[in-house]
Amino acid sequence: MYDYSYSYSAYDTTTAAALIALAAAYWFVALILYAITVVAMWKIFTKAGIAGWKSIVPLLNAYELYKIAMGNGWLFLLLLVPLVNIVIGIMLWVKLAKAFGHGGGFAAGLIFLNIIFILILGFEDSTYQGPLAEDKQAETFEQTTR
Repeated sequence: MYDYSYSYSAYDTTTAAALIALAAAYWFVALILYAITVVAMWKIFTKAGIAGWKSIVPLLNAYELYKIAMGNGWLFLLLLVPLVNIVIGIMLWVKLAKAFGHGGGFAAGLIFLNIIFILILGFEDSTYQGPLAEDKQAETFEQTTR
């Protein structure tokens, strides 16, 4: 009455092979992007006076990056709070740009084209000015105008 048999055709194995190849290509590209990011972060960390090997360890690199940009590394724990993580993530890139003496345009680049601008930040000749670089510049301006 009913036939529940299923025949396996070459189409199914071809589709499976294509999906496996696609997944392998995805992971290969992701691994290359991760390696590029680690190299750029290594350079950023050494500019800030932190050991470069810390850019390899996943949670430690987030802690150190927040310490470089905001002065308090434990703020990276706010990434665990939904919706707050979006705000704190944007604040990180804005403050990181300011810590290296860049403005809002560079911060927008860090937010939207992250890997490219991390590479630029790592390999350019800007110097680390500290997490409160804008406040320090305002203080020196006030001292010179007195």
